[in-house]
Amino acid sequence: MPNGSRYSLDNLHVLAIDDNRHMRMLLQSILNALGVGKVTETGDATQAFEDLAEINPDLVIVDWHMEPLNGIEFARKVRTSKESPNPYLPIIMLSGYSDLDRVTEARDVGVNEFLGKPVSGKSLYSRFVTLIDNPRPFVRTKTYFGPDRRRQKLGPPNGTPERRKESAVSSGRGDAPGRQEQRSRLSAR
Repeated sequence: MPNGSRYSLDNLHVLAIDDNRHMRMLLQSILNALGVGKVTETGDATQAFEDLAEINPDLVIVDWHMEPLNGIEFARKVRTSKESPNPYLPIIMLSGYSDLDRVTEARDVGVNEFLGKPVSGKSLYSRFVTLIDNPRPFVRTKTYFGPDRRRQKLGPPNGTPERRKESAVSSGRGDAPGRQEQRSRLSAR
């Protein structure tokens, strides 16, 4: 565990998906340095999705720009496909481009965290801490399923009652098999 780290990541299993072999090697090195217990890596997002149930990661780090299935399409499949073994799987998106439009697009398909390249141990660890310390409840609407896209709890304006009501399904807590176990592996020991 790196100096100053608050969390032990030795029970964490991370799936790293990037079609660039050198980037996968860099991610492997960073994750090892952070003390991540198990890292599975692949350069093929299509195959990674097909193998998700067998791999059973606690978290996925996926690159945006890949062929034939890119990171956005991968995240969308994880969240909405009937074949997805865990639609609540935490996803960190990597991209060499971190303009607001890309961050917004990633958020709108259900990505939990976004990380611009170049990646450092400090920046990746900070995304882990955000996932642990500030988990966002999942919401389901007619057009979206994923972590609540609102980053902060804003009170109702001018004292008016809150219009959005959280349903049991949208809370994302305890409504999927393995969700509680997954959360415990992403939290402090």
